[in-house]
Amino acid sequence: MRAVRALTWIELKLFLREPVTVVFTLALPPLILYVLSEVFGDVPDPGGTTFRGVGGATYYLPAYIGLVVASLGLIGLPVHLAAYRERGVLRRFQAARVPVRALLTSQVVVLAAGVVAGAVLLMALAAVLWDVRWPASWPGVAIAAVLGTVAFTAVGMLLGAVMPTARAAQGIGLLLWFTMMMVCGAGPPPEVLSPVLARTGDVLPLKHLVVALQDPWLGFGVNWVEMAVLVAISVAAAGLAAPALRRRT
Repeated sequence: MRAVRALTWIELKLFLREPVTVVFTLALPPLILYVLSEVFGDVPDPGGTTFRGVGGATYYLPAYIGLVVASLGLIGLPVHLAAYRERGVLRRFQAARVPVRALLTSQVVVLAAGVVAGAVLLMALAAVLWDVRWPASWPGVAIAAVLGTVAFTAVGMLLGAVMPTARAAQGIGLLLWFTMMMVCGAGPPPEVLSPVLARTGDVLPLKHLVVALQDPWLGFGVNWVEMAVLVAISVAAAGLAAPALRRRT
C-alpha cells in the first residue's frame, strides 16, 4: 500500500504537468459540450427519434463523461507508459522490486481522479447553463463509469505497451479519440450517421461506455449487456497488454 500511495501521488503530479492530457480531459470536453448544446439546445424531440427522445444537452452530458474516460485511456496513459518504456523507467521499477500491481493500481486511481474531475466540470457547466435531466439511477451511472474507467485503463496499457515511442502513442491515441468522438455518440447525432459509420461506432469501446452511462441516466435502466461488454474489453485488453509489456520492458 505504501508503494501504491507513493506512486499515485507521483503519477497525479505528472498528469498535471502534461498539457495535452489536461486539455483533452478537462478543457476540450466541456468546450465541445457547450458548442453542441448551444447548437441543439435541450428541448426533447416529441417523436423520440433524435437524441433518444431527450434534449441535446441531456443526451450529450453522460456521453461526454464517457469521452473524458476515453481521453485519459487513449491519450494520457499510453503516452505516459510509452515514455516510461523509452526512458527505461519500467526497468528501474523492476530492479527496485516495485510490484507491477502497484503501478497498475496507481494508474487506475489517477484515471479515476481525472474522470471525477472531468465529470464534475461537465455537470457544473450543465447545471449553470441548461435545465438538464439528472440521472434516474446514480448507482447505475457510477457502476458504468467505474467499469468504463477500468476498460479504458486496460486499453491504454495495451496501447502504451505496443506503441514503439511516446510520439507514436500520442498520434494513434489522438486518431482513435477523434474517431470515437465522431461515431460513438459524442459528436454528430447518431441518427445522421451513415450505416457504415454507425456500424463502425458499434464495435468501438466508447459506444458501449456511452450507452452504459446514458441508459441509467435517461431512465432506461442499467444496461447489463453493455456492462458485460466493458468487462470483456477490460479482460481482453489486459490479457494482451501484460505479455506485451513484459516483452518490451
